[in-house]
Amino acid sequence: MTPAASFPDREIVAHKFAGACEADRSYLALLMENAAQDDNLIDGLRRYLDLAAAGPFLNSLKIENCGVWIGEAAPRRLQIRLTETARSSQHPAYLAFRAGLDRSGGLERAYPAARSEKI
Repeated sequence: MTPAASFPDREIVAHKFAGACEADRSYLALLMENAAQDDNLIDGLRRYLDLAAAGPFLNSLKIENCGVWIGEAAPRRLQIRLTETARSSQHPAYLAFRAGLDRSGGLERAYPAARSEKI
């Protein structure tokens, strides 16, 4: 039995992250609904950030807005992986993505801090 082809591949997902239109975001939101596509989504996000880091011009506001959007839209199961991706490099593209992801508060909503009760 042959393994299933990974569709969409990271290039397609990176292209969808690069496009900021509503159709691209709808496509990515659909990918986030299927847990089997998590690896493809994260690989595409890393490819998008790597391409942005290698480009001649860094649009950090666009990357930060991408971080805000995905932090708000991503399900709970993806929040830790998104944070790990954002912290995997010190390049300004990754720092902008991390700033947006932190601003979205997705990780805090997914995993709220425990309350300490005083006795």
